[in-house]
Amino acid sequence: MDGIELPLFLLATFAGAFVAGLSGFAFGLVAASLWLYVLTPLQSASLIVGFGLLVQGYSVWKLRNALDWRRLWPFMIGAVAGVPLGVSLLTWADPHSVRIAVGAILIAYSLYALFRPQLKVATVVPPAADMMVGLVNGLLGGLTGLAGIVITIWCNLRGLPKDIQRATFQPVAVVVFAMAALLLGARGALTFETAKLFALGLPFLFAGTWLGLKLFGRIDDAMFRKIVLALLFVSGVALLF
Repeated sequence: MDGIELPLFLLATFAGAFVAGLSGFAFGLVAASLWLYVLTPLQSASLIVGFGLLVQGYSVWKLRNALDWRRLWPFMIGAVAGVPLGVSLLTWADPHSVRIAVGAILIAYSLYALFRPQLKVATVVPPAADMMVGLVNGLLGGLTGLAGIVITIWCNLRGLPKDIQRATFQPVAVVVFAMAALLLGARGALTFETAKLFALGLPFLFAGTWLGLKLFGRIDDAMFRKIVLALLFVSGVALLF
């Protein structure tokens, strides 16, 4: 990797980390939109998992005072069950069709939510409902790499405060990424070249995450909701192409 390729890789890493630090998700979609011009799909997937673990883990640590394990455990159990199921679906599912279906759903939901008065589902829901959301989230994460999209939408629908939203979907994303890392490692996906890129990108990853988290602390719940919905829309559009 030389010439403009390395600066492009580092810029994409910083941009993805900044967006993830600000919103709590979308690192992979932002970074991979540029990475795929200079990296192989396997390298991109491996780096999304590795960097995603660090970004989400660091953000969860910064939000540790907002963590509520009584709220998290149903999502965690569902995610643990869903990730292997999603990975197993890769053997027969058509990835292009899955991406189009998920993209269309994200676009439809984000547009609907942006242009209507905010409606909230029940603040308190049974653990079984959260577990099912975690299962679908894990399944989609294993199938597409979108580690927290479903729970992000669920938290947005419920109108939870921004700190509680992030303290819900980000720990679950860590679990999804960790399981994906184990599966990729078992398949021998990590190469020396990928490890070198990982090391080169770390300073840009931490700088982007830090800056995004600083800005997150300065926005209110209403602005956070708009940012999340806008990113869901952009994510949906990206999945269509």
